[in-house]
Amino acid sequence: MKPPMRRAGFFAAGLMMVAVALAPALGAGFSQEQATPATGSPTASVPPHRDLTLDQRADIFMARKNYADAADYYYRALKQSSFQDPVLWNKLGIAFQQENKFHRARQAYIKATRVDKNFAEGWNNIGTVFFMEKKYGKSVWYYQRAIKLKGDTAAFHLNLGSSYYHLKKFDEAVEEYRTALGIDPKVAIQDSAVGTAIHAGATDVEFYFYMAKAFASIGNAEDAVRYLRRAIEDGFTDLKQIDQDPDFKKISQYPAFVDLMRNPPAAIKN
Repeated sequence: MKPPMRRAGFFAAGLMMVAVALAPALGAGFSQEQATPATGSPTASVPPHRDLTLDQRADIFMARKNYADAADYYYRALKQSSFQDPVLWNKLGIAFQQENKFHRARQAYIKATRVDKNFAEGWNNIGTVFFMEKKYGKSVWYYQRAIKLKGDTAAFHLNLGSSYYHLKKFDEAVEEYRTALGIDPKVAIQDSAVGTAIHAGATDVEFYFYMAKAFASIGNAEDAVRYLRRAIEDGFTDLKQIDQDPDFKKISQYPAFVDLMRNPPAAIKN
C-alpha cells in the first residue's frame, strides 16, 4: 500500500503516560554510582505518612511528576533489596526516561532484565529508549522479545507498530496496531500503568490514517471515523484510496463514515 500523500511531523510521547541484534555496547554493567540520580535531594519534602515504603514514596513523586526525587527513592528502595528487584530497576528507568536521561534509563532497564531475563516490561522499555533516540530498527528487536514473553500486552504491539511505521513498513504497522486494539481498544488513548512505556500522542497525518485502518479492520467504526476525520483535517486528500481500501469497506455502511466521505472537512492549516 502506498502511504498517504502528505507527511507532517510525528512526535512520540513516552510513559505518561510502548533491534536486528542485541547491541554489544549495552553489555556494560550499571554501577551503583551510575544509578544514583544526579539530582533530587534526600531531604526533599515527602508525604507525612511514616508507614509508607520507599518505593511507595517514589510512586507518589512519580504521580507528582517529580522525577528526580522519584529516582532517588527508587534507588534507596533498590539498595534495601540488594539491587535484586527488577520492578524497582524498571521504575528507576522510567523516572530517568521521563527526564530524557536515555542512557541511564536504558542501563536501568538492562539491569531489570539481568535480574529477571523473563521480565517483559524491561525488554519493552529498552525498546522505548531506542525509539526515543530514533533508532527504530533496534527498538524492533526489543519489542519482539517482550511480545515473545508476554504477547497479550497491547502496549507492546502498539510500540512495535510504531517502530514499523517509522521504518515505512506500513502493512506490518497496521497488523501490530490491529493486534494491540484487539487486546485493548483503548490502548492508544490511555496512559499506561507505571511499568510499561508506550508511544501515544502522535500528530502525524499518516499515523491517523493507519490507526483509522486498524480500527476499521476490527469493525470499530466509531473510532475509525474519528481517526480518519483527523487525518483529513490534517491534510490527507486521497479519498479514492480510502474508498478502495478493504479495511474501510468493512465500515462503508456506517452512517458517520458515509457522511464523512460525502462531506469531508476542510484541511486545517497549521
